[in-house]
Amino acid sequence: MSPPLNHINTSPKPPASADVVVIGGGIIGVFAAYYLAQRGVSVTLVEKGRIGGEQSSRNWGWCRQQNRDARELPIASKSLDLWEGFAAESGEDTGFRRCGLLYLSNDEAELSGWASWRDFAKTAGVTSHMLSSREAAERGRATGRAWKGGVFSPSDGTADPGKAAPAVAAALMKLGGSVHQSCAARGVETEGGRVSGVVTEAGLIKTRTVVLAGGAWASSFCRQLGIRFPQASIRQSILSVSPVEYGLADALYTKGVSVTRRNDGRYALAISGRARVDVTPQLMRFTPQFLPMFAKRWRNLLPGGLEGIRGGHETLNRWRLDAPTPMERVRILDPKPDLPTVRETHRRAVELLPQLHEAKITHTWAGFVDCTPDGVPGIGEVPGMPGFILAAGFSGHGFGIGPGAGHLIADLATGAKPIADPIPYRPSRFSGSAWGKVAEF
Repeated sequence: MSPPLNHINTSPKPPASADVVVIGGGIIGVFAAYYLAQRGVSVTLVEKGRIGGEQSSRNWGWCRQQNRDARELPIASKSLDLWEGFAAESGEDTGFRRCGLLYLSNDEAELSGWASWRDFAKTAGVTSHMLSSREAAERGRATGRAWKGGVFSPSDGTADPGKAAPAVAAALMKLGGSVHQSCAARGVETEGGRVSGVVTEAGLIKTRTVVLAGGAWASSFCRQLGIRFPQASIRQSILSVSPVEYGLADALYTKGVSVTRRNDGRYALAISGRARVDVTPQLMRFTPQFLPMFAKRWRNLLPGGLEGIRGGHETLNRWRLDAPTPMERVRILDPKPDLPTVRETHRRAVELLPQLHEAKITHTWAGFVDCTPDGVPGIGEVPGMPGFILAAGFSGHGFGIGPGAGHLIADLATGAKPIADPIPYRPSRFSGSAWGKVAEF
């Protein structure tokens, strides 16, 4: 069963032209389009399925600075302010609140790593409180356990994955932007080496700037243009349970299981990092670049099945612009959740928080997390194709940093001063001389 997702009504027919066309209606795409529209840019967003239908509604909902990669921390900090600012300026509800995130542990190495990150974060102006054993037991009293220590990050928070992307899309339309669901982008046209239009199933949209925020589909889409973008999708499974009367932490991480309270009182349960790796032609192609990441995470990355092949998002095939593409055959990636992981997640959650024993499982779902070899997204104009801005490979971090990433994309598209240094995100870092047009397919 898919997770709850708000529905919005959009126009079926895109315009003949736009200053910028955004491909992909996940959290990255809608925020990029929103900040473009705020600046008076004519922007059109096309989405092959539903706004927020894939990973943007299938994640934990955490909006955090805590334990961020140093390259992502600046944009993560900016994003928290933008989450708050969006609600105030748009009147739309994303479910965002700074509830604080609680981390508990009995692992000395894990605690030491958190303490080191705390010291680094201080230099960036981020507050992160290390908890003593007594403080951890007090904040984690719902577990009824003793803990060696923990972390509480008071300025971090959560937003509602079922509400957020549709809310931003609604705000975008209020600003005059156009949004089109069930409208797949099949490819990009160029003139003189520069972007000149986007071919959709509903016709051509003339434009000189395209933002590809295609999530798990981004690499195969890039391949159609002769662009090499190393990306692997891993399948993560989550479940939610009904509300319980006892007040649990709004957002709790432990090595065994993590729990997040939704605005309607339900709790989303997941095991951090646990995922299935479905073998696909694209995965085999990029395996050498991902081996270090897979080796580091081998305890949590389990062999998968055929869900990746069924999804069609990691194909090496070329598709035509005048015929239906894999994106039209699979409008929304809705892979089957891994039932052993779901059962183990629920068992661990009930063991950690006995109050959940009486809660009923309301939903189980899975989603494909689009990853890069270094776990940091690729954001920036593709060398050799002026006007083509890539924004993908968010590696499970995209929801929380969605506002900051969208703002940065809008900055790059308009030539404004970037909200954060774009250099760490440049896509060309992945393959050096191999980046760009490839000779063979």
